[in-house]
Amino acid sequence: MLFPLSMEVKLGSNFSCIRLSTLLQGRRRSYLFASSPNLRDNFRKGFKTFASKKSERKRRKDSEVQQITPLTEKVIGSDGEEAIANTEQPSGTTSGIQVEVASRSAVLQACFFTSAALLLLGVLIRQVSHFACINGLPILDATEVKFGFEIWHIELVLALVVLISSSRYILLKAWPDFAESSEAANQQVLSSLDPLDLVLVAFLPGISEEFLFRGGLMPIFGLDWKSALASGAIFGILHLSGGRKYSYTIWATIVGFAYGLATVASSSLVVPMVSHSLNNLIGGLFWYLNSNSISEEKLK
Repeated sequence: MLFPLSMEVKLGSNFSCIRLSTLLQGRRRSYLFASSPNLRDNFRKGFKTFASKKSERKRRKDSEVQQITPLTEKVIGSDGEEAIANTEQPSGTTSGIQVEVASRSAVLQACFFTSAALLLLGVLIRQVSHFACINGLPILDATEVKFGFEIWHIELVLALVVLISSSRYILLKAWPDFAESSEAANQQVLSSLDPLDLVLVAFLPGISEEFLFRGGLMPIFGLDWKSALASGAIFGILHLSGGRKYSYTIWATIVGFAYGLATVASSSLVVPMVSHSLNNLIGGLFWYLNSNSISEEKLK
């Protein structure tokens, strides 16, 4: 609505009058507009809020960029607190893999329950094959592989330990892909363990795996090099997990084949069980001592 100059408009204390003058058809007229202080305040607050959100997004983006740290990861310790675990590789390895490091209790529980499951499965296979064999079914009796031990078996165990542990050490230095796979597996399992825990995680899997593969599966295929190779291949394929690559599967297959041949030669499960456990222990101790020495060098 147009208001003449002589007209006074009273809009109350919450509104103010803004006079705009213009020339229209030679006559000077005035326009009166009512504006609210609350409206202006809300506009200012909205602008400030928008500006603060924009700056907050920028700060958050900059913070995320600064927090990128290669070869480090969060670890939930056994006490429930978060820590930064350095996953830098030992000299001679080229691993860039980041893996979740399980807590000590999680590793020990997994080791115990997995080993128990393997033992139970091995017992089941041996008993079923024995029952089938004595009832005339064309299935070989897995219980034919006993737990006997003779003096000369010590030489066989020592030969397996020296051969496998030395070969593994050479491959860690000469085969980067294998070194990366081995490092990933060791980080995931061994990083949170105490030195004495290494004995447990070395012997429980060594005994239970040999009982299942060399004491249960292999005798069903027959006690010869073909059955040793077949059980070794299954053994290797099942090790393709936890950051391991196909190079580790090849290695596990060869090692499983060697344990199978030792079982055929000795007709005893004690030989592969002891050999496997000792090789696990040597490999774990080597990684544990090597990783600790690298950590001490960084602190100096």
